[in-house]
Amino acid sequence: MQYRTLGKSGEMVSVLGFGCMRLPIMGGAQSAADVFNPEKFIDEEEAAAMAQYAVEHGINYFDTAYGYHSGQSEIFLGRAIRPWRDEVLIASKLPVPMVESESDFDRILDEQLARLDTDRLDFYLLHGLGRHYWEPVRAMGVLEFLDRVVKEGRVRHIGFSFHDDIKIFKEIVDAHDWEMCQIQYNYYDEHYQAGREGMEYAASKGIGVVAMEPLRGGKIVDRIPDEVRTVWESAPHERSPVEWAFLPH
Repeated sequence: MQYRTLGKSGEMVSVLGFGCMRLPIMGGAQSAADVFNPEKFIDEEEAAAMAQYAVEHGINYFDTAYGYHSGQSEIFLGRAIRPWRDEVLIASKLPVPMVESESDFDRILDEQLARLDTDRLDFYLLHGLGRHYWEPVRAMGVLEFLDRVVKEGRVRHIGFSFHDDIKIFKEIVDAHDWEMCQIQYNYYDEHYQAGREGMEYAASKGIGVVAMEPLRGGKIVDRIPDEVRTVWESAPHERSPVEWAFLPH
């Protein structure tokens, strides 16, 4: 496994992380929406085997969020990585659409720590920021809250995940001393939302960048057009669609 220093956080993070938004579910998924269906439960035996395999092969960054698998994801992850808690980094996210008042900040974080069975989060992100959620939570004092919980030790590093255009992305980057951010980035989305311009802008500020949706939920490595396969087959080295997706571009 290769590792990189994640921006000003100083953490050495595996270049591949383990995302917990689309874990295997009992009976298998019939549609993409099934992983968010509260009546569909995580296949914990299979998912735990995947998490163990990831740790044993050097992955140390595990990403979850309050709402993934209708709240089951955090609970599962806390159980699955308990034997390696001090060897891995956990990232979870504050569900900003759920925040109605300042008191919700601490209440939600405490609930997440209990779900994950841990006394601290290594990375805590504001989830899915964009123009509709950024200003309301900022006005409620979310930046002051983040600074406080870092001082208290409940959170080690702060950041945000993002879904909007480049203008609002730069505004958020410039608003605080962030340590990391997560943006949707893959060879299809190079100029979508924050995109390459946002990645380079954040990096210029010392902010570590984590690419979410590197395979677009698997969509960009499934049903590859024949003309694309022809180009790949002409390359000097044979690679799978996943390997092509992860190549630097």
